[in-house]
Amino acid sequence: MHGARALPNGQAEYRIWAPKARQMAVKVGGRAHLMQPEKGGFFTTEAPAGDYLFAFEGAELPDPASRHQPRGTRGPSRVTDPSALPWTDSAWKGLALEEYVLYELHVGTFTPEGTFDAIIPRLAALRDLGVTAIELMPVGEFPGARNWGYDVAFPYAPHSAYGGPAGLQRVVDACHRHGLAVVLDVVYNHLGPEDCILESFAPYASPRFDTPWGRPLDFDRPEARRFVVDNALMWLADYHVDALRLDAVHALFDTTEPPIVRELAAAFHAEARRLGRRAWLFAETDQNDVRVIEELGVDSHWNDDFHHALHALLTGARHGYFADFGRMADLAKAIEEGFVLDGSRASAYHGRAHGTSSRYLKGPQLTAFAQNHDQIANASQGRRLSETRVAAALLAFTPNVPLLFMGQEYGETAPFHYFISHQGEPLIDAVRRGRRKEFERFGASHDFPDPADPATFEACKLNWSLRDRTPHSQVLRFHRDLLSLRRRTPALSNGRRDQTRVRFDEAARWITIERGGGAILAANLSRETVEIPIGEKPWRLEMSTGDRISRAAGPPCRLPPGSAAVYVGHSARGS
Repeated sequence: MHGARALPNGQAEYRIWAPKARQMAVKVGGRAHLMQPEKGGFFTTEAPAGDYLFAFEGAELPDPASRHQPRGTRGPSRVTDPSALPWTDSAWKGLALEEYVLYELHVGTFTPEGTFDAIIPRLAALRDLGVTAIELMPVGEFPGARNWGYDVAFPYAPHSAYGGPAGLQRVVDACHRHGLAVVLDVVYNHLGPEDCILESFAPYASPRFDTPWGRPLDFDRPEARRFVVDNALMWLADYHVDALRLDAVHALFDTTEPPIVRELAAAFHAEARRLGRRAWLFAETDQNDVRVIEELGVDSHWNDDFHHALHALLTGARHGYFADFGRMADLAKAIEEGFVLDGSRASAYHGRAHGTSSRYLKGPQLTAFAQNHDQIANASQGRRLSETRVAAALLAFTPNVPLLFMGQEYGETAPFHYFISHQGEPLIDAVRRGRRKEFERFGASHDFPDPADPATFEACKLNWSLRDRTPHSQVLRFHRDLLSLRRRTPALSNGRRDQTRVRFDEAARWITIERGGGAILAANLSRETVEIPIGEKPWRLEMSTGDRISRAAGPPCRLPPGSAAVYVGHSARGS
């Protein structure tokens, strides 16, 4: 165990790995309690539960495995009792992976209040939308009150400005009451650049590897591995989360067997079985590496290629990694097989063959999206995709786990920028320089909003009133109807890649996706009206992105520019 554990007698067990220290004490309420050394550089003691600091070598620091930082990253740690919340979700056992429809949100900008508790009144709207799981961007304690969460300083402590540990428990419990699973984004690939005090206690950082975001953990040390594995198990056991999204797994460096991802996955799944729940691991990586699934034990791999293929066609973007995309064939391959860059051809962006083939993975073993936090803020300089209905239809017809980004369902107009509230000017300047390079990488010629300006953060907050206004209410209705159709049509929700058939015309820029004979989508991505053959089956028009689409049965369908139509057949209720 790392950190402090509340005991029934009002005391707490304190434990810290600090091989650099000759002597260690824990100060609780201003009183020092000498800790006993253990084998391997650990110190432990039993003392009263409360706010505490570790005192050693003339320094007094919070606990790097603190469960609560009520006064932020530079204040004392606080002992918490995860069993204190009267949970109401004992009947909740989780969802099957193929049932997941993800809704990614950032706690600080999802509501005006920016807290865990403020999410709860919005859960009914998300359930009625048709999503089945919310995915929280990282919530570990970070410096200040404004951050994406990837600059985590205290990975065990839910952010104090969001509502701390009790707030996170309440929102998870409420999600389960609404039939929604909870996925938590976690950051194990690097140390936060500010106020992360792990290195003050022990050699947690790798001396051999580096990442673009900061120093990685040294996973060749068993103590660093245990720190991460215990963290993953804590979210599962103490906070009842249903899944973790592992950020940038390609930057989890080690040379030890088993690889840290495999060790974490095995422990996570074993704990879920012990708890009698279904729980999953999603992995984010740009390496297109099926070994993450086949060898490391992760359940679903984020598929950037679907986004890139779709975005390049809808926007005409060819900068950065979009240089490898832009053909209808790319989108068709992303839907039928998964990875477009699968090692079979040279990548213009990578300068070599890139990726592995995912054609034999099951549909839910990939997660697809038309928008997410990274792609909006980086590739699109904060601008959201405007062609949301066509994109939503194409996404819903993939056999993969679909993911929506907050506000996408009604065409939110607020941007989503990168924002921080770091306290050191040199670091803030370094972030500004990094953002400038990121924008240049994607061909941006204009200036970018200052990540440290509070106004940048405030501009990203959702405007919930748009949901009731034209045309946003129509966009919202389309998403609801689409997800409802997906849920009640087995051919759309069964994840069967082998029953997914894609046809397209490169020159005319149309595409059809047929799922198991139960439903077919026709989409026109051109600027001209086109006729699209959909076969001889007596399809019935179920829904469309506009009013100018004929409801007549039978082929072909005639679609205006930038539109899509969904047809169902006689086997729509069976697969």
